[in-house]
Amino acid sequence: MPTNGRVMEGTLLAGRRVLVVEDEALVAMLVEDALLDAGAEVLGPVRSVPEALALMAKQVPDAAVLDVNLDGVPSTPIADALAAAGVPFIVATGYGIDGLPPGHAGVLVLAKPYDPVALTQALAGFWPAPK
Repeated sequence: MPTNGRVMEGTLLAGRRVLVVEDEALVAMLVEDALLDAGAEVLGPVRSVPEALALMAKQVPDAAVLDVNLDGVPSTPIADALAAAGVPFIVATGYGIDGLPPGHAGVLVLAKPYDPVALTQALAGFWPAPK
């Protein structure tokens, strides 16, 4: 429900399936909590390229939060698969814009550490606001 033109936190991502790809357990838990608080269904979190691609083969997310470096392995194959499926995603990285996967220059970047509210609001921006 809108309040003063803003959607209440628990409904911001209601009904949206968001894939979380993050190799740092504490960061993954914080992201998961923020997404659940915003009403999202969390897919994962997953910690590797094979895990993410296997999960995506079973269930296509509505959006994703993608760490670019998964224990030293670039997550570019996940970014490529998300883009091919038309799934919007946010890159969460400590590398800033320089950390973007090759070929994905237009993707939204959140520099670590980031505010969980900024994450949920950025994800909500992928869809029209509820009326």
